[in-house]
Amino acid sequence: MTPSEMKELAQVIQKMPGIKAIELKDVQKIAELLRESPEIGSIEVKGMFGTGVVITRTGSGAVAYAPAPAALPAPAVAAEAAASAPPARPASSLKEIKSPMVGTFYKAPEPGAEPYAKVGTRVTAGQTVCIIEAMKIMNEIEAEISGVIREICVEDAHPVEFGQVLYRVDPNG
Repeated sequence: MTPSEMKELAQVIQKMPGIKAIELKDVQKIAELLRESPEIGSIEVKGMFGTGVVITRTGSGAVAYAPAPAALPAPAVAAEAAASAPPARPASSLKEIKSPMVGTFYKAPEPGAEPYAKVGTRVTAGQTVCIIEAMKIMNEIEAEISGVIREICVEDAHPVEFGQVLYRVDPNG
């Protein structure tokens, strides 16, 4: 990424809702990290649903979640949204597939298409179970375990948070 492209990216990020300021040097560090670490698939700087940075590995799951610098204040909406959604208690034998990032949950590859997984669908580890759109990028989310989908915990086209339960799977089913 050229210095002018990095500067342009910093200007675009500053205009995002919930993000007050980001320095060019921070964008340069992010670009350098992506270039030097091929195992990192993406780095997401959040602002609208909460403040922080999500780094995802290529292939699956989140590598790290860290609070963003103080220059990126969390909007009050994030606290209200977190308080209004009580955590659901899983049945002891069911395993959870959780969101590795903040974004919008989609159960199918496009509107009107068959969903990747429904209640009763048998999935295998590595199989795509949904898409999470983050910053206009469609990220295919893969099951980390094999089993039968027993519960879908998110409505289609609704926002999800990092670590939110998407599916509950019966590994013995």
